[in-house]
Amino acid sequence: MFQRWPADSGEELLVRLGSLTARARELAETQRSRVELAVALQRGMLPPDLPSPPGVRLAVGYMPANHGLNVGGDWYDAFTLPDGHIGMSIGDVQGHNIEAAAFMGQVRVGLRALASVTGDPGELLARTNDLLVSLGADLFATCTFLRLDPAAGTLECARAGHIPHIWATADGRSGIDDGEGGPPLGVLRGVEYPVTRHRLTTGGVFVLLTDGVVEGPSLPLDDGLDQVMRLAGITAVAGLDVDALATAVMKLASTVGHEDDAAVLVVGHGGGTAWPGRRRGKRLDGGSSPPVGPPPNG
Repeated sequence: MFQRWPADSGEELLVRLGSLTARARELAETQRSRVELAVALQRGMLPPDLPSPPGVRLAVGYMPANHGLNVGGDWYDAFTLPDGHIGMSIGDVQGHNIEAAAFMGQVRVGLRALASVTGDPGELLARTNDLLVSLGADLFATCTFLRLDPAAGTLECARAGHIPHIWATADGRSGIDDGEGGPPLGVLRGVEYPVTRHRLTTGGVFVLLTDGVVEGPSLPLDDGLDQVMRLAGITAVAGLDVDALATAVMKLASTVGHEDDAAVLVVGHGGGTAWPGRRRGKRLDGGSSPPVGPPPNG
């Protein structure tokens, strides 16, 4: 036999469904607001402009994750040090939430503040690490810090648990830096960060990345690094603009199938008095552009 339901059962069910739907919409709106807040927080902490000393060209790319609450703490930064050198950092905070984005701001500000005390990349990372450990945060960050001498064309670099950087020269050489690094920032007090040194040569590039650019479900890390190295090599040999390289690298990031942030910072020669003898080249869109510049000499 068919069971008879009270006449008001259908109305009660509709009321409950309406209540659940309203609650789901409220939760979705709250989630969207949290994501928008985190993305705004991230973008607000990135530098509004980049240094442009004679002979140097910088280009950046940035793509925040925005799937669900997967908003992380990738960053890039570049600024002029008190001695006229250029300090550059790129990094990635553990986690994908508002807390990670906020911690990213602490790391970036800490690096800038301590860079006024010491410009040595290894000492700077060591001091920043001790500061973060003393704050007792539950998060940690990987980071690469670079100090560039625009006049001499030299780079000094230290890494804290971060993926390696990539270089390419105008004569067709390229590579992935295999210099020794230290542990991530904010984990262990009193650790040391070795410094590697590079000589910039005319017509090359130096590429800093976060792992969201080169690693994901669709792309293993080693393959991603190889693809960026190939792009850097083409840029250096063909004399393309560093902005074109940054754009091409970010296009790669959109294909790796990840839900992570992605950031890239490219260092090149942008004209001026340093490192003379550059050649002019073509942009990827076919127009003319100033040639790209000095990479590390591997």
